Amino acid sequence: MGGNIEVVVLGGGYAGVMAANRLTRRDDVTVTVLNPRPEFVPRLRLHQLVGGTHDAVVGFDEVLADGVRLVVDSVTRIDAVARTVTLAEGGSLGYDHLVYAVGSGSAGPRVPGAAEHAYPVATYEAAQRLRSVLLDTPKTAPVTVVGGGPTGIETASELAEQGRAVTLVCGGVLGPYLHARARRTARKYLAKLGVEVVEGPGTAVTAVTGEAVELEDGRTLASRVTIWTAGFGVPDLASNSGLRTDADGRLLTDETLTSLDDERIVAAGDSSAPSGLPFRMSAYAAGCLGAHAADTVLSRIAGERPRPIDLAFPAMCVSFGRRAGIFQLANKSDVAVPVYFTGFAGKKLKEFSCEASVKHLVTEARKPGSHHWPKDGKHRPRLLRARQDQIPVA
Repeated sequence: MGGNIEVVVLGGGYAGVMAANRLTRRDDVTVTVLNPRPEFVPRLRLHQLVGGTHDAVVGFDEVLADGVRLVVDSVTRIDAVARTVTLAEGGSLGYDHLVYAVGSGSAGPRVPGAAEHAYPVATYEAAQRLRSVLLDTPKTAPVTVVGGGPTGIETASELAEQGRAVTLVCGGVLGPYLHARARRTARKYLAKLGVEVVEGPGTAVTAVTGEAVELEDGRTLASRVTIWTAGFGVPDLASNSGLRTDADGRLLTDETLTSLDDERIVAAGDSSAPSGLPFRMSAYAAGCLGAHAADTVLSRIAGERPRPIDLAFPAMCVSFGRRAGIFQLANKSDVAVPVYFTGFAGKKLKEFSCEASVKHLVTEARKPGSHHWPKDGKHRPRLLRARQDQIPVA
């Protein structure tokens, strides 16, 4: 390919920024990042934005490599044939290669009344709105957090630490990823903060009103502010553009992260579904997938065969306010093991992880190609072999 090579990155989150920075390894590549807001949002901090202990923004000038162009806009359609993207503010942008890293948010809740009366927290704008609502709500008013995963736990803890009356409705087990021993510790931390944990059979939410939450087992919980952290959703840009997606709307790719419909489109982060088996949602995975997506593009530009993704998950972590945390270790197949750090050590490791998620981007901006990650080599190939007849190949 002669002349300058235009690569457009859709999304300025962990995956998109990592991919954009890594793509600057070639001098003949021009990189443009399209993002709907002018600042980078470290999503790991959104529960702190709700609680008022972090502003959850970092300037793109801190995390993007010099020379990467930032366009603040949204994309309404991808034309894979013409190799253009249509901008929400008007006009279009052409590309030679496209990195699809549009991220994720909360799925539109299907529970009656949730859309009208519950507040999501998965995006910067949603967290800001919830923060404003809480500032106008007396601290004595009951708050209900729906969802027993990390976001639910961290949001409930952050608010309870401020003295709010918080109930955490899990709709199942608390912290399903955690090892059973770590889960017991999590319950103790939440109890110490004053969070009432509602978990087990019958705790799924069936309706939300302006003043209450109704559960499957017939209970009604008073709730002046209901916070919705359950579910998962991605933008419908790929499906609306005629690209194949999985049931949740993630772009379907092969193991090199290349779209099944066009080898000039690669996907990374929460909005990607390699072989229909997406990786667990996390900032860590997003950064690694973003780096691999860039490597796939660079391989194609060089006329080389891209490598399949190889990624191991060493741990996950969750905070309980500003004073405690759990750092849960895992084996390479992403299953929690009975080894974890708690208390002050867990808190420090959690904070280190949050800081590292941004530091990796800064390091890649200064030294493209420097980001490395633990490999698995066995678990994912085993999963793929188990469903060999269903593996999509680009």
